[in-house]
Amino acid sequence: MNTSPLSIVFRELRPDERPLLREFLLRAIYLPEGTPPPPPEIVESPELKIYFEDFGLHDADHALVAAAGEEVIGCVWCRRMHDFGYVDPQTPSLALSLREEYRGKGIGTRLLENMFELLRGKGYAQVSLSVQKANPAFRLYKRLGFETARETDEEFIVVRKL
Repeated sequence: MNTSPLSIVFRELRPDERPLLREFLLRAIYLPEGTPPPPPEIVESPELKIYFEDFGLHDADHALVAAAGEEVIGCVWCRRMHDFGYVDPQTPSLALSLREEYRGKGIGTRLLENMFELLRGKGYAQVSLSVQKANPAFRLYKRLGFETARETDEEFIVVRKL
């Protein structure tokens, strides 16, 4: 029996994989315990499709994936957009999503660290995102140096200097 750990490769999202952003965006929607999942079509709403529509056509569109073999198991992507995590026109907003069975294994941390390095190399000063206050991922973001820029009743808008 092979008990060796799964080999995870971190790399850029390939152009032919861009449709995966819809799937990972749906997975990124935080659902409190017992909340039924939204229909997949929710990602086509104007406030959500800005995360993937025409992705790759703009200079600030960047996406990295974690892959186990040929299967993409996680994704972090960003672009400059006026989304939930918007702080200013120069700051790209991030989205992070992992398949449920791969959460809590350090993969999200590695994806984010790789994205920070990529964005730093591109000359960005900071990156932002929004996270619901009840989402356990908020602890990850705080641990990685995100600081609260503002908050609403339900979410934090956080920024990390690069």
